[in-house]
Amino acid sequence: MLADKDRIFRNLYGFYDWGLEGARKRGAWDGTKSILTKGRDAIIEDVKASGLRGRGGAGFPTGLKWSFMPKKNDGRPHYLVVNADESEPGTCKDREVMRHDPHLLIEGCLIAGFAMGANTGYIYIRGEFIRERERLQAAIDQAYEANLIGKNNLHGYDFDLYVHHGAGAYICGEETALLESLEGKKGQPRLKPPFPANVGLYGCPTTVQNVESIAVVPDILRRGPAWFAAIGRPNNTGTKLFCISGHVNKPCNVEEAMGLPLRELIDTHAGGVRGGWDNLMAVIPGGSSMPLVPAGADQADTLMMDFDGCRDKKSALGTAAVIVMDKSTDIIRAMARISYFYKHESCGQCTPCREGMGWMWRVLTRMAEGRAQKREIGMLLEVTTQIEGHTICAFGDGAAWPVQGLLRHFRPEIERRIDEYSRNADAHAASRVAAE
Repeated sequence: MLADKDRIFRNLYGFYDWGLEGARKRGAWDGTKSILTKGRDAIIEDVKASGLRGRGGAGFPTGLKWSFMPKKNDGRPHYLVVNADESEPGTCKDREVMRHDPHLLIEGCLIAGFAMGANTGYIYIRGEFIRERERLQAAIDQAYEANLIGKNNLHGYDFDLYVHHGAGAYICGEETALLESLEGKKGQPRLKPPFPANVGLYGCPTTVQNVESIAVVPDILRRGPAWFAAIGRPNNTGTKLFCISGHVNKPCNVEEAMGLPLRELIDTHAGGVRGGWDNLMAVIPGGSSMPLVPAGADQADTLMMDFDGCRDKKSALGTAAVIVMDKSTDIIRAMARISYFYKHESCGQCTPCREGMGWMWRVLTRMAEGRAQKREIGMLLEVTTQIEGHTICAFGDGAAWPVQGLLRHFRPEIERRIDEYSRNADAHAASRVAAE
């Protein structure tokens, strides 16, 4: 378990002052100028050495991503864009950072901007986050008033920060769709290459990073990369915000060490599974777009909550939004509901995604009622493979994976429901014939 002294988000639950004075008491904005005096390359090397991987879902090494930004300026401005869209179902960590500890994010933006040669940053915040945007804007205003950011600030690096309010589209969580939306266009993913580090916002070098990834950077540089790298497991280092929801006794957000066993995470912080651990049916470890992991000694019982641990169970850590489902869950209907969400949120640009999403939802809806044929199970799996990897962005993959997880682990339940529906239909037909 994570020791209190190692926590980065010390006001996660909003018990203390969210403003500048409270943030400074918790250590924010302490020695920021001395961090910048290390120089751009040294900061990037420290972030690399810490082992920090992106906290938004993909888990790409953060320092490596920063290093893709051009070292020499060709006359175009560089931009830092913070992805605060957080539309993944089950995920509610970034909103707490912006609501209760916004200065961690603002300080992180200044440092990240400096490391990438960006003098301007944009925070793209989800359309439904009204109070979070107001709190974040108030904190940015405080930082400007204290001359911590802006032109000729006391850190010696000009940096302006703006909040952009989205319109609540899930697809704008994809970095290139986010950039399109930020430019005032329809939020649709771009073809890659070119990548944002070369041609991003307004055609300029841009790095898009998740809120949590940026907010942890000041503490890493203050305490040293070795401190962060010592938490968790190799290649899965540091602390992580976990969102635990569903059939647990105490749903919560918690900062914990990477690599904590799932059962320990749920029992310690969420009061255990409703009805006891033996009542667990399945868990989605990283938000609704990740494949579920069923209960069992070789599955959820031994799941380690980090990138490699989830991959070993044929799932992914994603945003670390742990959705717990007990044995009262209609697992097929739950996956059908998730499929409906992705059908609704598809931008419609790619044919496999646009057509496949609705098709999967309709088939799963029939399967939940038993009104399907067994041959359609294999057909459904085939359709997921035709969507996965055949779209411009990873939206198609994220929509196909939950269905693949269902078919991998709960195929017998689908078959049982089809058989039961068939028997009931036959009995109903026989009784009608007898009545006639």
